[in-house]
Amino acid sequence: MLPLLALMSRATDPALRARVQALVPRLVLERARSGPHGRIGAGRLRPVRADRGGDLDLDASLEAVAVARGEGRPPSLDELTASVWERPATALCLLVDRSGSMDGQRLATAAMAAAACALRAAESGGELAVVAFDRRAEPVVALGTPSPARRTVERVLGLRGHGMTSLDAALRAAREQLARARARRRITVLLSDCRVTDDVDPLPAARGLDELLVVAPASDHDEARRFAREAGARMASLDRLAELPAVLDHLLAP
Repeated sequence: MLPLLALMSRATDPALRARVQALVPRLVLERARSGPHGRIGAGRLRPVRADRGGDLDLDASLEAVAVARGEGRPPSLDELTASVWERPATALCLLVDRSGSMDGQRLATAAMAAAACALRAAESGGELAVVAFDRRAEPVVALGTPSPARRTVERVLGLRGHGMTSLDAALRAAREQLARARARRRITVLLSDCRVTDDVDPLPAARGLDELLVVAPASDHDEARRFAREAGARMASLDRLAELPAVLDHLLAP
């Protein structure tokens, strides 16, 4: 249903187009939330004063307990140490291949990927950029630009297809976006069959990224698998649109 509705968002009838455009982003976001909804980045324990919550760290609190006992009193919470889980911020750059024809399936997949990345970045306090590319790369949402998940999805749904494919341009744009990130972990998610139609080798640009993940359609993933292997990237094939949130969670796991 989503691919059909995504295509109908370009209907020539203004009233129909407006109604579909109001409906599709909500459906995409609901579907993106239905996945495992994992957070991005590896958790780590951070010490805090016990009066701020968390689990009591007995080893770190022994000295305070000994001092308080020597003074003949119970230790106060602000003297004890607890541990809380903290997730490091992560920067994501989603590259959306808009070369060729952006039919309903490709448009819905791009919108779902944008929704899933936007939701996961928001949950983990991360940063997000979305870049569409064909022969050239164009930021849809620049890193550091506030864009609610719904607005991000709407912008992706507005993409139109163009001719040639330059992975080199896309990967260089991702590096440029992520260079501004404050996060320690910087991830590029490439949504493409990775079939290059210009004459520029994308491997040097791919190898210059901190972390590259590739998602390709299961029906056409041979070139993407070869590219991912040579670039040292992690790769997953997407068989059904509904699987996309789980596929992203699997790839984004530390």
